[in-house]
Amino acid sequence: MPTEIGRAEVQRLVANGAQLIDVMPAKEYAEEHLPGALNISLKDLDRASIGHLDRDRPVIVYCYDTQ
Repeated sequence: MPTEIGRAEVQRLVANGAQLIDVMPAKEYAEEHLPGALNISLKDLDRASIGHLDRDRPVIVYCYDTQ
């Protein structure tokens, strides 16, 4: 179940091996993303695109929108 978390919790989870997924389009991802984040754009996010993720590690999905 998705749960909103804050910066401190993201840092803790990443330090413990969580996977970061940036769902911005590739251009925005190339311009700026968190270190270590993988890019799977929101429009491409499906069962096949996440098949390579490790199911035993937490996944953090994020997107930055200035609007």
